Amino acid sequence: MSTTLLDYLRHGLPEGGSRYRGHGVDDPLSEAGWAQMRTTTAALGGWQAVISSPLARCAAFAQWLAEAHDLPLHIDEDLREVGFGDWEGRTRAELLAERADEYHAFYADPVHNRPAGAEPLAAFGSRVAAAFERIAARHAGQRVLVVAHAGVIRATLGHVLAAPPANWYRATVDNAAISRFAHDGKGARLVWHNWRPPEVSS
Repeated sequence: MSTTLLDYLRHGLPEGGSRYRGHGVDDPLSEAGWAQMRTTTAALGGWQAVISSPLARCAAFAQWLAEAHDLPLHIDEDLREVGFGDWEGRTRAELLAERADEYHAFYADPVHNRPAGAEPLAAFGSRVAAAFERIAARHAGQRVLVVAHAGVIRATLGHVLAAPPANWYRATVDNAAISRFAHDGKGARLVWHNWRPPEVSS
Protein backbone atom coordinates (compact mmCIF):
# COMPACT_ATOMS: atom_id res chain seq x y z
CA MET A 1 0.00 0.00 0.00
CA SER A 2 1.23 3.51 -0.80
CA THR A 3 2.37 5.83 1.96
CA THR A 4 0.47 8.93 3.03
CA LEU A 5 2.50 11.94 4.18
CA LEU A 6 0.83 14.24 6.69
CA ASP A 7 2.54 17.57 7.35
CA TYR A 8 1.17 19.09 10.57
CA LEU A 9 1.73 22.86 10.56
CA ARG A 10 1.27 24.89 13.72
CA HIS A 11 -0.37 28.28 13.15
CA GLY A 12 1.76 31.42 13.29
CA LEU A 13 1.77 34.01 16.06
CA PRO A 14 -1.75 35.34 16.71
CA GLU A 15 -2.68 38.89 17.60
CA GLY A 16 -2.07 39.43 21.31
CA GLY A 17 1.14 37.39 21.33
CA SER A 18 1.77 34.15 23.17
CA ARG A 19 -0.91 33.09 25.64
CA TYR A 20 -3.11 30.10 26.48
CA ARG A 21 -5.96 30.19 23.96
CA GLY A 22 -7.33 26.66 23.85
CA HIS A 23 -10.52 26.58 21.81
CA GLY A 24 -12.35 29.25 23.80
CA VAL A 25 -10.18 32.21 22.76
CA ASP A 26 -9.76 32.57 19.02
CA ASP A 27 -7.55 35.53 18.17
CA PRO A 28 -6.78 35.98 14.45
CA LEU A 29 -3.29 35.66 13.09
CA SER A 30 -1.06 38.71 13.39
CA GLU A 31 0.76 40.05 10.35
CA ALA A 32 3.90 38.38 11.72
CA GLY A 33 1.96 35.11 12.00
CA TRP A 34 0.83 35.30 8.38
CA ALA A 35 4.42 35.95 7.30
CA GLN A 36 5.72 33.02 9.36
CA MET A 37 3.27 30.58 7.78
CA ARG A 38 3.80 31.86 4.25
CA THR A 39 7.56 31.46 4.63
CA THR A 40 7.31 27.90 5.97
CA THR A 41 4.84 26.68 3.37
CA ALA A 42 6.73 28.35 0.51
CA ALA A 43 9.80 26.33 1.48
CA LEU A 44 7.98 22.99 1.11
CA GLY A 45 4.80 22.78 -0.96
CA GLY A 46 3.71 19.77 -2.99
CA TRP A 47 0.49 19.11 -1.06
CA GLN A 48 -2.61 17.67 -2.66
CA ALA A 49 -5.11 18.77 0.00
CA VAL A 50 -5.35 21.06 3.01
CA ILE A 51 -7.11 20.13 6.25
CA SER A 52 -7.56 22.64 9.06
CA SER A 53 -8.77 23.26 12.55
CA PRO A 54 -11.96 25.36 12.54
CA LEU A 55 -10.34 28.08 14.66
CA ALA A 56 -9.56 31.35 12.85
CA ARG A 57 -5.82 31.31 13.58
CA CYS A 58 -5.61 28.15 11.45
CA ALA A 59 -8.57 28.27 9.08
CA ALA A 60 -7.92 31.71 7.59
CA PHE A 61 -4.45 30.74 6.40
CA ALA A 62 -5.60 27.28 5.30
CA GLN A 63 -8.31 28.85 3.14
CA TRP A 64 -5.86 31.33 1.63
CA LEU A 65 -3.31 28.61 0.82
CA ALA A 66 -5.92 26.25 -0.63
CA GLU A 67 -7.30 28.99 -2.89
CA ALA A 68 -3.82 30.14 -3.92
CA HIS A 69 -2.84 26.63 -5.03
CA ASP A 70 -6.28 25.38 -6.15
CA LEU A 71 -6.34 22.64 -3.49
CA PRO A 72 -9.33 21.07 -1.78
CA LEU A 73 -9.88 22.31 1.78
CA HIS A 74 -11.57 20.40 4.60
CA ILE A 75 -12.30 21.79 8.07
CA ASP A 76 -12.11 19.11 10.78
CA GLU A 77 -13.71 20.03 14.11
CA ASP A 78 -11.60 17.42 15.91
CA LEU A 79 -8.46 19.45 15.13
CA ARG A 80 -9.47 22.32 17.45
CA GLU A 81 -7.04 23.05 20.27
CA VAL A 82 -7.37 21.47 23.72
CA GLY A 83 -9.65 23.42 26.06
CA PHE A 84 -7.64 25.18 28.79
CA GLY A 85 -10.56 26.16 31.01
CA ASP A 86 -9.70 28.99 33.41
CA TRP A 87 -6.30 29.48 31.78
CA GLU A 88 -7.72 30.58 28.45
CA GLY A 89 -6.61 34.10 27.57
CA ARG A 90 -3.89 34.15 30.24
CA THR A 91 -0.18 34.53 29.60
CA ARG A 92 2.54 32.38 31.08
CA ALA A 93 3.85 35.40 33.02
CA GLU A 94 0.41 36.07 34.52
CA LEU A 95 0.02 32.48 35.65
CA LEU A 96 3.50 32.41 37.18
CA ALA A 97 2.77 35.65 39.05
CA GLU A 98 -0.72 34.77 40.23
CA ARG A 99 -0.95 30.95 40.24
CA ALA A 100 2.59 29.68 40.42
CA ASP A 101 1.75 26.52 42.38
CA GLU A 102 -1.04 25.65 39.95
CA TYR A 103 1.20 26.34 36.96
CA HIS A 104 4.06 24.16 38.20
CA ALA A 105 1.66 21.39 39.23
CA PHE A 106 0.22 21.32 35.72
CA TYR A 107 3.59 20.86 34.03
CA ALA A 108 4.64 18.25 36.60
CA ASP A 109 1.48 16.22 35.91
CA PRO A 110 -0.73 17.68 33.14
CA VAL A 111 -3.08 14.70 33.29
CA HIS A 112 -4.20 15.05 36.91
CA ASN A 113 -3.57 18.77 37.48
CA ARG A 114 -5.79 20.28 34.80
CA PRO A 115 -6.82 23.94 35.00
CA ALA A 116 -10.39 24.30 36.26
CA GLY A 117 -12.80 23.54 33.43
CA ALA A 118 -10.09 22.22 31.10
CA GLU A 119 -10.69 19.41 28.65
CA PRO A 120 -9.35 16.05 29.93
CA LEU A 121 -6.17 15.10 28.08
CA ALA A 122 -7.40 11.55 27.42
CA ALA A 123 -10.53 12.84 25.67
CA PHE A 124 -8.49 15.37 23.72
CA GLY A 125 -6.03 12.69 22.66
CA SER A 126 -8.82 10.42 21.49
CA ARG A 127 -10.38 13.00 19.19
CA VAL A 128 -6.99 14.06 17.78
CA ALA A 129 -6.00 10.44 17.13
CA ALA A 130 -9.34 9.81 15.43
CA ALA A 131 -8.76 12.84 13.20
CA PHE A 132 -5.26 11.63 12.27
CA GLU A 133 -6.44 8.16 11.29
CA ARG A 134 -9.45 9.56 9.41
CA ILE A 135 -7.31 12.02 7.43
CA ALA A 136 -4.75 9.32 6.59
CA ALA A 137 -7.47 6.97 5.35
CA ARG A 138 -9.32 9.65 3.37
CA HIS A 139 -6.14 10.82 1.65
CA ALA A 140 -4.35 7.49 1.28
CA GLY A 141 -1.26 7.77 -0.90
CA GLN A 142 -1.33 11.56 -0.93
CA ARG A 143 0.66 14.32 0.70
CA VAL A 144 -1.52 16.61 2.79
CA LEU A 145 -1.07 19.72 4.91
CA VAL A 146 -2.83 19.78 8.27
CA VAL A 147 -3.05 23.26 9.83
CA ALA A 148 -3.49 22.93 13.56
CA HIS A 149 -2.25 23.84 17.04
CA ALA A 150 0.64 23.03 19.37
CA GLY A 151 -1.55 20.82 21.55
CA VAL A 152 -2.91 18.95 18.53
CA ILE A 153 0.60 18.29 17.26
CA ARG A 154 1.73 17.10 20.71
CA ALA A 155 -1.26 14.75 20.96
CA THR A 156 -0.57 13.44 17.45
CA LEU A 157 3.04 12.78 18.43
CA GLY A 158 1.68 10.92 21.45
CA HIS A 159 -0.61 8.83 19.25
CA VAL A 160 2.06 7.94 16.70
CA LEU A 161 4.86 7.34 19.22
CA ALA A 162 2.61 5.69 21.83
CA ALA A 163 3.72 8.30 24.36
CA PRO A 164 1.46 8.75 27.40
CA PRO A 165 -0.33 12.12 27.85
CA ALA A 166 1.83 12.92 30.88
CA ASN A 167 4.81 13.26 28.50
CA TRP A 168 3.23 15.33 25.72
CA TYR A 169 4.33 18.72 27.06
CA ARG A 170 7.99 17.68 26.82
CA ALA A 171 7.81 18.39 23.08
CA THR A 172 8.54 21.87 21.73
CA VAL A 173 6.18 23.02 18.98
CA ASP A 174 7.10 26.40 17.51
CA ASN A 175 4.86 28.80 15.62
CA ALA A 176 4.74 27.95 11.90
CA ALA A 177 6.79 24.77 12.38
CA ILE A 178 5.92 21.50 10.63
CA SER A 179 6.02 17.92 11.90
CA ARG A 180 5.81 15.22 9.23
CA PHE A 181 4.16 11.85 9.77
CA ALA A 182 3.96 8.90 7.37
CA HIS A 183 1.11 6.35 7.34
CA ASP A 184 1.26 3.15 5.29
CA GLY A 185 -2.28 2.00 6.05
CA LYS A 186 -1.12 -0.34 8.80
CA GLY A 187 0.60 2.11 11.10
CA ALA A 188 2.22 5.51 11.35
CA ARG A 189 5.66 6.87 12.10
CA LEU A 190 7.25 10.25 12.74
CA VAL A 191 9.51 11.39 9.88
CA TRP A 192 10.70 14.67 11.43
CA HIS A 193 9.49 17.17 14.01
CA ASN A 194 9.28 20.95 14.49
CA TRP A 195 10.98 22.01 11.24
CA ARG A 196 10.81 25.52 9.88
CA PRO A 197 13.11 27.58 7.63
CA PRO A 198 15.91 29.47 9.41
CA GLU A 199 14.38 32.81 8.42
CA VAL A 200 11.19 32.14 10.43
CA SER A 201 11.58 33.77 13.82
CA SER A 202 9.49 33.11 16.93
